[in-house]
Amino acid sequence: MNEYALLHSPDSKFCFATGEHELVIRLRVAREDRGVQIMLVYGNKYEYHEKRMECTMNIAYSDQLYDYYETKLSLKDVRLAYVFLIQEKDEIYYYSEDGLTKSYNFSEGFYNFFQMPYINRNDVHTTVDWMRGAVFYQIFVDRFRRGDFEKDDSYIDMEWGDLPTPKTFAGGDLKGIIEKLDYLKDFGVTAIYLTPIFQSKSNHKYDISDYRKVDPQFGSVEDVKTLVQEAHKRGIRVILDAVFNHCSDELPEFADVKERGEESPYYDWFLIDGAYPDATAGNYECFASCVYMPKFNTACEGVQNYLIDIATYWIREADIDGWRLDVSDEVSHEFWRLFRKAVKQEKEDCVIIGENWHDAYPYLMGDQYDSIMNYAFTKSCLDYFARGTFTGEDMANKLNRILMRNTEPVNRMMLNLLDSHDTHRFYSEVGCSKEKLLAAVALEVMFPGACCIYYGTEICTEGGYDPDSRRCFDWDKAHWDTYVWGQMRQLLHLKADPTLAYGSAYMKGEGDCFYLERRDANVRYTLWIRLNQGVYELPKEKQKEVVLSHGYREGRLSLGYVIMREEFV
Repeated sequence: MNEYALLHSPDSKFCFATGEHELVIRLRVAREDRGVQIMLVYGNKYEYHEKRMECTMNIAYSDQLYDYYETKLSLKDVRLAYVFLIQEKDEIYYYSEDGLTKSYNFSEGFYNFFQMPYINRNDVHTTVDWMRGAVFYQIFVDRFRRGDFEKDDSYIDMEWGDLPTPKTFAGGDLKGIIEKLDYLKDFGVTAIYLTPIFQSKSNHKYDISDYRKVDPQFGSVEDVKTLVQEAHKRGIRVILDAVFNHCSDELPEFADVKERGEESPYYDWFLIDGAYPDATAGNYECFASCVYMPKFNTACEGVQNYLIDIATYWIREADIDGWRLDVSDEVSHEFWRLFRKAVKQEKEDCVIIGENWHDAYPYLMGDQYDSIMNYAFTKSCLDYFARGTFTGEDMANKLNRILMRNTEPVNRMMLNLLDSHDTHRFYSEVGCSKEKLLAAVALEVMFPGACCIYYGTEICTEGGYDPDSRRCFDWDKAHWDTYVWGQMRQLLHLKADPTLAYGSAYMKGEGDCFYLERRDANVRYTLWIRLNQGVYELPKEKQKEVVLSHGYREGRLSLGYVIMREEFV
């Protein structure tokens, strides 16, 4: 028994509540020890010395090093004590706060059992239910569609469809999005995520000078209200981009500091080394090395109140459904805790999605974000579909490990994406392979959490890194591959199935294939993906009703995917 691999921590991603009376418990075990039997010995912590129950734990996830055993308890009394009983052939071990031992003294268990002392209602990280089956569509507003032809368009300096540069403007706006809500609804979209829409001198609007004013290039506050109202009529949510790490150097408060220095009441709003901010000297904190984007001091109470007031204002004013948090991992934990309380009090099912590109567990414990943009999923898809550095087994191991970073409620709300305004276009990354694009979207739909389609993916838009990833949407349908569009539409509509929203997930590599199973008490969906031209014979016992496929015929899968469905009597 490899005791060095054993890992459990109470009140963490290894022991967490999914309801007021429901608890998930996990134990990590070395993969080399597969075959051991693990029992959870549990009971009321005040009676544990004399009254205990047992349940079997099963392998729920695996990666290249570990198996993760899991069980879900339904409890009447939520004051829980527990230890793990591990049987390896004829040997019995116990795993408690004292580590791995050959025996365990239950009569003195109050010294060293694991415990969940009490499940408090306000500590439960509740899943925003609509996120489970959400299909997001990310829009870079300037490049999606122009709908307002009466606005001042003197700022537009490129023809629609020309290759963009970092500073060119194409003219897309909110009215253009409103015009295409029926298109998005038909395509299967249930949530729109907009890049920033507030007053800014750039085309991307990540340097905001007025957070309460919609940039005239995009429209007005009334246009935002109309967009949200019309989207809601169609069952579509609207999420805005919160740029709260930094602002424009034209923000009035920063301009006041530039003029008055330490005498300004806003001096402490920013992080300045000296009496006055000096862009030439670069003596103040900013986003990356962009001196035109000074960083907020989110430890400052004035900044906290200012930004939280903006967040709640747009919920009240326009009834938006969530915030995506730009550069969220550089903002203080204290601020996000205050932010969450204010946002959830204003609108309980308003989702909070952080832009953290790495393991964000410290932010995802129920007191800050609901989820993040899952760039770890993105990188896995690049390694598997584009780079060819992952086998099917490698892909299963990596995705399982990603799921084990967080609790189940968080995994059900993760924003899984293939690309965004900050990456190369995925279609270009896979060498413009429509087969690989469709297989990747199939995985994105089947994987736990919400999926996010970057505008133009459905019409095979190409593009490299920023700004090339921010090309204009081509609305000439004569240029579309209608087969790809139709396949993707069917895949996105499948996301609404309750089994994909609530069912368990199981992944493995089998031969050259990647395999993902989603299952509840009544239905099982299976996804098979193969990225080689050679033919793979699916096991006959696993050939069920075909829901969607590409590259599959009569039990044989070549380059492409197949999704199957099975009902249980």
